[in-house]
Amino acid sequence: MAFGAVNARRHVGLQQLSSLALAGRTLLGPVKSCKFIVDESTNQSTLICSAVRLIESLDLTSAAGQLLNETIQAQNKEFKTGMNTLLFLVGAWSNAVVECLQQNVPVSAIVSVMSEGLNSCCERVQCLQISIHDVNKELCSSSVRPNAFKSKTCQIGCDSLLNPQIFLYFQKDFSAPEEVIPTIACSHQEDDCNFNKRLVSPLAGFGSIASLVKSADDKSTSVIAGSGVTTSSCNKQKLTHSRYFSTPQKSHFSSQQGNFQGYSSGPSADLCECCGLGHLAMALSHGNQAGTKLLQSIVAYQQQRAECSGSSQFNTAEIVTCCLLGLPESYSCVSPGFVTLVSPEQATVIKHVEDKLLRVLMVDGDLTEQYRHLGFNRPPNVRTILEHPSLWEGRAGDSWLSSMLDILISFQVNLVLVKGNVCENLMERCVANGILVIGSVTWDVLCAFGEVTGAQPVTYLTQLNASCVGSGAQAELWKARDGRAMDLGELVPVRIKARGIALLTAVLTTTVASKVQLIEDEFWTLVYRLHHALNDEKVFLGGGAVELLCLSHVQMLAEQPLQPASQKAVKEFHNPWLAASVTEYRSVVLQALASGWKQYLSVLMCNTAKAASELEACTSIDRHLKKAADSGTPSAYILTEFGRGDLLRGGSGPFADHGEGLKVYDNVTAKTEAWRRALDLVLLMLQTDAEIITGPKRNQLLNSHVSSEFMFL
Repeated sequence: MAFGAVNARRHVGLQQLSSLALAGRTLLGPVKSCKFIVDESTNQSTLICSAVRLIESLDLTSAAGQLLNETIQAQNKEFKTGMNTLLFLVGAWSNAVVECLQQNVPVSAIVSVMSEGLNSCCERVQCLQISIHDVNKELCSSSVRPNAFKSKTCQIGCDSLLNPQIFLYFQKDFSAPEEVIPTIACSHQEDDCNFNKRLVSPLAGFGSIASLVKSADDKSTSVIAGSGVTTSSCNKQKLTHSRYFSTPQKSHFSSQQGNFQGYSSGPSADLCECCGLGHLAMALSHGNQAGTKLLQSIVAYQQQRAECSGSSQFNTAEIVTCCLLGLPESYSCVSPGFVTLVSPEQATVIKHVEDKLLRVLMVDGDLTEQYRHLGFNRPPNVRTILEHPSLWEGRAGDSWLSSMLDILISFQVNLVLVKGNVCENLMERCVANGILVIGSVTWDVLCAFGEVTGAQPVTYLTQLNASCVGSGAQAELWKARDGRAMDLGELVPVRIKARGIALLTAVLTTTVASKVQLIEDEFWTLVYRLHHALNDEKVFLGGGAVELLCLSHVQMLAEQPLQPASQKAVKEFHNPWLAASVTEYRSVVLQALASGWKQYLSVLMCNTAKAASELEACTSIDRHLKKAADSGTPSAYILTEFGRGDLLRGGSGPFADHGEGLKVYDNVTAKTEAWRRALDLVLLMLQTDAEIITGPKRNQLLNSHVSSEFMFL
């Protein structure tokens, strides 16, 4: 048996991958040209900027399309970022492989050399990795400039993303008495250590705002692992004029209290340790300013909780989103607790229990009569015979509804949080009896309420006992920034809260229905960029620096002759004929791999308006490559140019409003995995499209002069 590549013109799989990837060409980079997806059945359109949403909207009937969809979904499930890069490189490298086939390069040589080249790139770009500690240090020191305090983002109150009604709520119920120098006792039961007084400004670290720091007689501090951020425990606090005059090992978190001052004495080591993650979130935002403000508020809140409880500094499990259609985007904010949408009938229940402490029940599954837990097996060899099925079914349904309602009433349950779906008839009966039932609640939300209320999830209501019911939750209508309760028509936003709950809801508002999905996707992408950066404890230089080094490195490998050690390894691992083909076609394949990086950079520059055309972009890239090669150390050249801001991002674009010192960074693991998944998919499709030859023709091929083109099995 032997197999060889089919005619390059008939290499359908790679051509399909290239065509599908072409549809996402404008989605690459921080400045995207979004696409409208129109539903033919409803004529409704949705605005997207993600490869995941694009692929989900396409009619993928081919095997290549299905594989591409699975690859992108796998990247999205694990990282929530890097899908656009993956999609583009799939198309670029598919075209590169087709060009290799047109030059009669054997399939085995393409697979071997491309895999080797990408592995070499992943090792080479490690020099562009920077630890989170160093990033915080550099970003904080570069931000300490007098003109930084003139930014409009430093205004207190105007740019606050926190609902004013939440401030009033905490002041009314849980805050310490009003005084200039508050004394705060740290406790889990105190609602997050006086959230309204100690929450960091939405743009913490971007301006000089009056700060709350520890008193001098308290020396205990804690260091947040992996971020270089020093925090203090919640003890007596005092108000200082500026965080830059604080003594070592003091918290530099900003406060909403007092007037901001514009004092600065220059960067210091203590300042760099204590600036927090605000700058890092901005550097990873890739121009998403609105999402960055929300994220910085979330980070500030969680860091304050970490001081009190010792919990994780940034926990994505404590973040949920709620999209509200009908409000301007400026109304987007972060609300403690769980904000969700309910029907107007359920909202009437909330109005009656708004001032009461509710008894909470959590259901881990569907709240329907037919629901059975995973792994449930019906009794074997059992037959049920009914004389009048239609009549009996109605009676059985009424019996189940009545029994479920009786259970809830007997345990005095006011609030039911259900992970899955809820029976509509049961929902109506619960509303009539003043019981609020909310379905489709994520497991993370259930865990958050279970932790503070003591409720334990049950699979069926028949399992309910007194120990499973929690207490202490409250429900209210969600109020906008101006203090008005919102009635958005068919659905009403409500907020479920509990004292000490760690849950935060990012309320995303817009007046354009087609932008709802877009705003939510962009927010979660930003959240997971910061999450993965903290997990990796390092980031890549962004702005095209990593891809430029990959391009320079691959071109250098293509120009170099194969080393004797590499030739020996090839001969030992492969057959002699394969070793000869790898040596012969190595330069051609590496140039094809490099063409993918070059296309990536050129399209990136065009999308961000750094070049008027791809020809101009390629000219600029070639100029950088020549300078890097002439310097003798391409990595050092790229590091220097990146420090000046002279690489592909230039001095304008989505980051221009945030100062010259702001740099751009990328995730390490998510980016490299996107590269590997893209190449693996292309090579899989390449080998899948090979034709298999059996029978007498195999012997003819074995004795012919073209036998080197085939691998014999």
